[in-house]
Amino acid sequence: MQAPDLVDLPNIDADAFERPTTAALIPDPPTHPPRILLLYGSLRDRSFSRFQAQEAARLLEAFGAETRIFNPSGLPLPDDAPVDHPKVQELRDLSAWSEGHVWCSPERHGAMTGIMKAQIDWIPLSIGAVRPTQGKTLAVMQVSGGSQSFNAVNQMRVLGRWMRMITIPNQSSVAKAYEQFDEGGRMKPSPYYDRVVDVVEELVKFTLLTRGPSAYLTSRYSERKEAAEKLGARVKLAAI
Repeated sequence: MQAPDLVDLPNIDADAFERPTTAALIPDPPTHPPRILLLYGSLRDRSFSRFQAQEAARLLEAFGAETRIFNPSGLPLPDDAPVDHPKVQELRDLSAWSEGHVWCSPERHGAMTGIMKAQIDWIPLSIGAVRPTQGKTLAVMQVSGGSQSFNAVNQMRVLGRWMRMITIPNQSSVAKAYEQFDEGGRMKPSPYYDRVVDVVEELVKFTLLTRGPSAYLTSRYSERKEAAEKLGARVKLAAI
């Protein structure tokens, strides 16, 4: 029998319709440290995006997270190698392990680098029934050689949404990056550094908040309906 509150919604499949509840958003929380994967977008020996990712990793660990940094050197271009290529598998395994990501790219020609985009392109929306990025948190950062810009972080936000990730509100954009890191690759004290701390702190908080109910947060009416229809078709086929 159709639920009373759906009588004015004749197009709704009542079996796939779920009213969100507060109780479902508060499962038993995981007790292990938040798992964060960091990607950077330059292969230069003195790579400021790598330096910033490493600085973010140090901060993440201070905030109680466990981190992994992927080295994109040797990663083939998308579609230029099979998916069992060792670097592709390493990247996909790290994404599967993670509960959140940090993406840090230089801005080159007004956009994120091809190295950054290639890493994201190698992580598919789905592998069988598994969605490697869905429901994971994401923080975006960029470094620039000149004045401050937000082109790369804006592009990465679009990609994060496309990858069904929970992109946090805060972000970091470091101008004249060559002035912001010392000879050892450590970030100097500045308002830019303080913003990186803010972003990392916020990422850890959002990851702690969302990793438990992640599957519930990303459960969609249309997908539940489609799954039920596919199951029904299989049952009918088996009955023939």
